Amino acid sequence: MIELVHSVMAELLVVQVDPGVDIGTTGGLVGSAIGSFLTTLVVGAIMVAVAPEYTERMMADVLEDPVNAFVYGILSLIGLFVLTLLLVITIVGIIVAIPLAIVAYLVGAIGSVIAYLAIADRLVGREDGWLKPLLVAAGLSGALALTGIGGLLSLCIAAAGFGAVLRDYLD
Repeated sequence: MIELVHSVMAELLVVQVDPGVDIGTTGGLVGSAIGSFLTTLVVGAIMVAVAPEYTERMMADVLEDPVNAFVYGILSLIGLFVLTLLLVITIVGIIVAIPLAIVAYLVGAIGSVIAYLAIADRLVGREDGWLKPLLVAAGLSGALALTGIGGLLSLCIAAAGFGAVLRDYLD
């Protein structure tokens, strides 16, 4: 993990020194990993600061029944995708499709962070506070974005969190 951080930092320094450097495909992966890391870290920090009880309850829900949360989440994501596509096709529905997509993205980000925090909590615990689980969750999210198969695993983790959030809201 430390080697990964060092290589990412070295690449960022090279890009900052000479922005004309063409880093090819790796730049897309590294940029995606950095974006995923920062999104998880920032959204997680906001959630822990604003609604720690809700975050803990949702983390427990994801860990308590991960399969049902995943199935609920993946079916909801597929349904949202189809609904958004149908709304866009009707042209008039674009007015509804855009806000729906934005809300789905935000709920997905929250659900993803909850699932990553649940995994990080299992790995390192929260005895010292939230900083360590937040960093581990962000690190997992960023590391998965660096690999090809990590994207699929990341989708599964996000779907479980999305399903837990939706189940809590709709029940």
